[in-house]
Order: sequence, then C-alpha cells, then structure tokens
Amino acid sequence: MRTILSGITKEVVIDTDGPVVIIGESINPTRRKKLVTTLQERNFKFVLELAESQIKAGADVLDVNVGYPGVDDVSLLPEAVRAIQDVFDIPLCIDSPNPEAIEAALKAARGKCLINSVNGEEVSLKTLLPVAKEYGAAIIGLCMDDDGITHDPEKRVAIAEKILERAVRSGINREDVIIDPLAMAVSADPRACLVTLETIRLVHQKLGQNITMGASNISFGLPDRESLNTAFMALSIHNGLTCPIANPEKITPIVRATDLVLGRDDFAVRFVEYFQSRC
Repeated sequence: MRTILSGITKEVVIDTDGPVVIIGESINPTRRKKLVTTLQERNFKFVLELAESQIKAGADVLDVNVGYPGVDDVSLLPEAVRAIQDVFDIPLCIDSPNPEAIEAALKAARGKCLINSVNGEEVSLKTLLPVAKEYGAAIIGLCMDDDGITHDPEKRVAIAEKILERAVRSGINREDVIIDPLAMAVSADPRACLVTLETIRLVHQKLGQNITMGASNISFGLPDRESLNTAFMALSIHNGLTCPIANPEKITPIVRATDLVLGRDDFAVRFVEYFQSRC
C-alpha cells in the first residue's frame, strides 16, 4: 500500500513495503512556551527554525499544530502553513481538533496534505471526510469512536475498518487512509503497549494500511523516556508501523537502524548517509 503526499514539488511515498517515513512533531505549542509566545505575535521565525531543524534531522513530513488556549486557529493555522511553504518544499500534516481550521489550512496549502486526524465518532466522520475529499487530502484515522477508547485490539481494528469503509464510500482512495492504533502511557496501564502492538499487527495483516502514531506517548511520566521509546519504536516498526509522528532528532537513528535490520536499506546506504550527515 502506497500513500503519496506532496509539497510544492516534492513527493513523499509512505509504503507498507518500504522504509519508514518520519513525520516531525515539533511544530506544536504543547510544552513549548517560546512557540506560544511567538505565535501570539504572529511571528513565524521560530516555526521556521523548528521546520529547518527537523528537516535536517530526517523529517520527511512536518506536522503543523498551532493550538493553544484562546487561539484563533482558523486564521493562524493557514498563516503558519503559508510561512512554512514559502521557505520549505515538504509535505505537511495539518493538525487541529478544529475542522474549520483544518479546512482553512488546506485552502492555503500547496500540494497534497495529510489531515491529523479523523476518528470513528460520527461527527468527525461527517465533518472531515467531505473536507478531505474536496481538497484531495489523505487522512489519519484514530482507532476511537463514540464509545471512547477500547483496550481490545480487535475492537480498535473494527473502528479502523469503519473509518476506512466510510472514507472509501465518501470518495477517498483506500491508500489515502492511514491508521493510528493509539499509543497510550504504559505507566497508567501495564498492557497499553501490548494492546497497541497487537493493533498494529492486526491492521497490517488484515487491512494492509499504512500506520502512524505519536511515538513518545507510551513513556509519559517515566524516567529514561528515550530508552522506552526506542524499544517500543523498533517493535512497532517490526509489526507494521510505517510513519510515526515524532521528534526526528531523537527517532531517526533508531528508524534507520531498524530499517537496516529489516532488510529495507540495501548495503546500509541510508544508514551510513544519515550518520555521515551528522558529522
């Protein structure tokens, strides 16, 4: 299964049989006071700095989220999109809980974007699927619905199937639906990672879709988060994860190493190139 995203001219192919694609997560005001302050001033210099550092670190796609309390994201999100695309030719993942902001950003964006995100709730499906169809965007489908988040992998897959079926019925190509199995904090639920890993395996096996998730969620509240995230990332890629949302400065080395171990990097070319670029 191949999902193709694009910037102004650059294409990125997310392939269930190919190397992992990294979606950079850093343009997000959560726990970034400097980003909140600069966005409030409509100053996008720091946004561009974050974009540049992520691209240099290995990001193939940039997630763009400008949400913070009191923000008018309907006007701010498209401004951020334009600012980024005026400087960088890279596909964007438009990230907001506000459907109006997502649509405004898609109107401003060039190329084929990814929407973060749709879920199995009826209001989400009815609101966002027509928007994705109108603007030719791909979507992330979160495995949650009107009943909330289930801890049963089979039920999460059923929600993924529902999102996929409704998307296709709305005129969205099957390959443009990327599934998010939901990664939850293992500190709160000892089986959280096992549930997510099994969901990834089942989605890969039964549906064949590309798969994403927030890569650092599982380690929330625990020490040495990087070690936990590294172990979980390698297992997730092995089970079928294809495009994690993460900080490329932390995740690119493990992604390159895992791709190499899984035979997706002939003669270690990408692995060596990455580490040479860091010198």
